[in-house]
Amino acid sequence: NGHTNKYLVQQLNTYVFKEPDALMKNVVSVTDYLHKEVIAAGGDPERESLYVFFTKDNKPYYIDSEGSFWRCYNCIENTHTFDVADHPRQAYEAARAFGAFQQLLCDMNPEDIHETIPFFHHTRRRFDHLEKAAAADSHGRLNTCRKELDFIRRRERYVDVLLDLQERGELPVRIVHNDTKINNVMLDRETDKAVCVIDLDTVMPGSVLYDFGDMVRTMTSPAAEDEENLDKTFLRMPMFEAVVKGYLEAARDFITPQEVSKLAFSGLLITLETGIRFLTDYLEGDVYFKTKKERHNLHRARTQLRLVESMEEQMPEMEECVRKCFQTVNG
Repeated sequence: NGHTNKYLVQQLNTYVFKEPDALMKNVVSVTDYLHKEVIAAGGDPERESLYVFFTKDNKPYYIDSEGSFWRCYNCIENTHTFDVADHPRQAYEAARAFGAFQQLLCDMNPEDIHETIPFFHHTRRRFDHLEKAAAADSHGRLNTCRKELDFIRRRERYVDVLLDLQERGELPVRIVHNDTKINNVMLDRETDKAVCVIDLDTVMPGSVLYDFGDMVRTMTSPAAEDEENLDKTFLRMPMFEAVVKGYLEAARDFITPQEVSKLAFSGLLITLETGIRFLTDYLEGDVYFKTKKERHNLHRARTQLRLVESMEEQMPEMEECVRKCFQTVNG
């Protein structure tokens, strides 16, 4: 009828996600649930949530002749994304979107969702994996990153903080996104208002603190993740405040005081964890993260560790910002 429909056809990464069937069951469950919740809230489900199109034989993916898995989503038009927040308003909108995402899913049973990457944010396991990689030194790279390894070892005290709270049952298990980079929120091209959260492959049971921590990691620094000039990497307090405000405005009805008390720390922890992952991959020969230049993962690790340092320097101010924002959103 003279109307063109656009779709997004996407190949699944079966190297990272070993169980594509379980992954797609998660995506379908979450998108169906979000679709209904957006409708109930009076929103536009075709624009504010992803939708999975099924094949003719009623499967949420297609397997081609080479064994590759493909899926099809609705295309959300007139939107764009950013790898680095240029303005606090962008960080605010993205953080609010992720908070709203958690809010919409807060009544969904975490036991209905598969753990597609086991122990994804288990920082103790990540730390121990790094130590094994350093001990093996399988690619002869240890001498090029001893300074970074020592930096991480001096901060081992951080790795068990949230894990211990989870073990004691003091942090609720929720359905969370687990990859809350700013470029996983589609923003309206004209207004820069958040439209839709995307990239649901890592949606799993976990803690909202890991989601919030990754927002802080990816939205507060002006530098790219692989910036080699470390002077460009630091936490910008106006961006941090925007993230806190946006998130708490959306999450205030479900977040607990214990979770609020660890929001600032979670940014430091997830940034350290990401640095650990980059350094581990560097020592193991760049087998997980795609690289585009020599020592790419080492540069990535250095950027994360510099950001950790900046957060440590500003932690009292970060914690005070969280306290004030929480008071404000709760009247």
